[in-house]
Amino acid sequence: MRYRHLLFAAASAASLLAVETAAAQASDSEVTEVIVTGTRVANRSALQTAAPVDVIGGAELSKAGITEVNQALSVALPSFNFPRPGLADGTDTIRPATLRGLAPDQTLVLVNSKRRHSASLVNINGTIGRGSSAVDMNTIPAAMVQSIEVLRDGASAQYGSDAIAGVINVRLRDAREGGNITATYGERITKVKTLVDAVPAGANYTVDDKKNYSRNDGETINLSGWVGLPLGEAGHVTIAAEFLDQKKTIRTAPDWRRQYSTSGPFDPREATFDRYNAWFGEPDIEQWTLFANGGYDVSDTTRLYGWASYQNRDSTSAGFFRRALDDRNITAIYPDGFLPLINPDVEDLSLAGGVEWKLGEWDMDTSLVYGRNRMEFTIRNTLNRSLGPTSKTVFDAGGFEYDQLVGNISAVRAFDMGLASPLNVAAGVEVRREGYEIFAGEPDSYRNGGVLLPNGTPTASGAQVFPGFRPSNEVDKDRTSVGAYLDLEANLTDKLLASAAVRFEHYSDFGETVTGKVALRYDINDAFAIRGSIQNGFRAPSLQQQYFATTSTNFINGVPFDITTFPATDPVAAALGAQPLDAEESINYAAGVVFRSGAFSLTIDAYRIEVEDRIVLSENLTQANVRDFLTAQGFIGIGGGRFFINGVDTTTKGVDIIANYKVTTDEMGQFALTLGANFNDTNVTKVPATPQLSALNPAPVLFDRINVLTFEEGSPDSKVTGSVDWTMGAWGATVRATRYGKVLVPGTTSALDIELDSAILVDLEARWNVVENVRLTVGADNVFDEYPTKLPPLLNSTSNTPFSNYSPFGRSGRFVYGRVSVNF
Repeated sequence: MRYRHLLFAAASAASLLAVETAAAQASDSEVTEVIVTGTRVANRSALQTAAPVDVIGGAELSKAGITEVNQALSVALPSFNFPRPGLADGTDTIRPATLRGLAPDQTLVLVNSKRRHSASLVNINGTIGRGSSAVDMNTIPAAMVQSIEVLRDGASAQYGSDAIAGVINVRLRDAREGGNITATYGERITKVKTLVDAVPAGANYTVDDKKNYSRNDGETINLSGWVGLPLGEAGHVTIAAEFLDQKKTIRTAPDWRRQYSTSGPFDPREATFDRYNAWFGEPDIEQWTLFANGGYDVSDTTRLYGWASYQNRDSTSAGFFRRALDDRNITAIYPDGFLPLINPDVEDLSLAGGVEWKLGEWDMDTSLVYGRNRMEFTIRNTLNRSLGPTSKTVFDAGGFEYDQLVGNISAVRAFDMGLASPLNVAAGVEVRREGYEIFAGEPDSYRNGGVLLPNGTPTASGAQVFPGFRPSNEVDKDRTSVGAYLDLEANLTDKLLASAAVRFEHYSDFGETVTGKVALRYDINDAFAIRGSIQNGFRAPSLQQQYFATTSTNFINGVPFDITTFPATDPVAAALGAQPLDAEESINYAAGVVFRSGAFSLTIDAYRIEVEDRIVLSENLTQANVRDFLTAQGFIGIGGGRFFINGVDTTTKGVDIIANYKVTTDEMGQFALTLGANFNDTNVTKVPATPQLSALNPAPVLFDRINVLTFEEGSPDSKVTGSVDWTMGAWGATVRATRYGKVLVPGTTSALDIELDSAILVDLEARWNVVENVRLTVGADNVFDEYPTKLPPLLNSTSNTPFSNYSPFGRSGRFVYGRVSVNF
């Protein structure tokens, strides 16, 4: 702790010295970064807009050990969080990220200003983002990224559904020459400290000597590169490729429980049993990605463009350990118990093509973009208990697929209206078709084979940890939507910039919506400006939320009951009060200031986001009175379940602060100094209820305390980042510190709540250009090996999860890496 603060103080002192030394030398010219997000006016810089826009250059993504896009954004943007959950089924493989504390699917993601397709996965476990289905930005290799623009403002009127928290626009690399090859190797070098419970009285083993341990794991090899090639005399194609091989990390506590019997003498095997029997941490991943982006100038007024991508991700993570004595185990197959493994294979592809041309004075753009994400589950090192000793240990559990086809045409031109600047008019139409499919696994992955426990009671059905999708779960649904927008922007006076947008959309499944936005910016002088906006937005219910279904069979007093995640339109869900999902609606208010002086810039932006009818996943409604109610309605053998429902209202308030200073000194080189902060607060003002459930006694809760408090306090209440990036000749270095505020991990009662303390993570990197085109890099993420607050045994009864999934920075410890990069 002491050394961390000393280093942070030293970095701050170096920053101040650099500023003082270079104050007289700083350029008076504003550093301009032309953006295309949040405005349709050409040649607008990030500091000239009426709404806050951050720009993260592609080079910044490589200044860390973990270079995946979501992780890079989480350290660059204070308002962006990327928790790294474990033991959460498919969410271990496709992890959700959040902006301004809102849901992962309330941020719109674009690639080259075109809507990106979402992942097929819907998060149904108890993690941040439960109930959401969002874009997986880690399908885009960092080598292909020219820059990322983040609009921190609602923008549904400009871009359509999902843009409640903001918009992330990934701009692809665009080169006809040059290239790069980069190889990175890293691993976790860490010391883990956990809390353990007392072993049973008379035990022939101990765990107290195993609660703290050292680990060298998570070995990661990343090979990436890109090349720019000419395409005739007037075109180009840029091709990027990436290979990732990441090994698992294990951050479990030693298992203090008996393994072989619940009572009587201790089995001799207890003394030699490996107490680190679980796998809680990063998944095993083998992933390769190809991405290409091209363009061709047909004439001075006509340009063709397009891109294509393909990624295959083979990931393996674990479920909870099944002990030898567990009724879910068969000792003839696993005499020492077993750790079931979830092995999703994710295939993601996209293809886009378009043309830009002139129609009189109008700049026209027409494009067609297709994307598909498919996730197929294989469950390994498991069994189907109901099949007995002949059970297989590997099962095809089925999966799901989502695809999207978007066509649009837009037109932009400027009109001289006698204002301080031409009136920029943009209009367009977008047509979208989406499809969602669930496909069943093999019968043994979900069926009950009829084998009973020794006491004569039935056993659980299907593959342990992840029963397969059944034919009754299969769906193949699609919908269409049509949207049209009008966007106006102009300087009404030399100091006053105004913009307004309106958008109409029609969805084939839930109807129409109209959104609008007004934004103003007033430049008091060349250095200081104030800005603000108000808009109403929406998010259409995703097909994943509307149609996801999965079923497991539980035996209650020897009687089988199906427990299902129902589509909201299913007759059982309807009997419990579910209705077809409708759009979420929002109102965003924002106000901020911009200050510029030479190479220094400061933006402060406050926001208030009111969201009505948020779509959430209900609690599991399996109480006895729910089963009795369903039986009375004619649903025999249905043990209850859960479904997606509108009805949660929230208000989110916060402030973003971003300061940048770039300076060159005579003797100490160049410094880029950045300080950022986000302060965020969410309140749940309404929860859903249905008349059918409210009439029961006692009335089941549809959205309980845990989920309410997860919305309110499950993400950091503050996040502060500071970095110094230094270059001098052939040398360079980066020091980055991130402070995560407190997080509440809620329990079913306040007595089971635990607060994760604030934490500061420091990253260090040093770079040396050996020759002009060859760079060596060494560094460490989380150099001081910080971990989140440890969970007590009361909240970790299995020993498998000594840290919470609510930790905003994961729980894998220090990552040390080396990198070789060659430019050509």
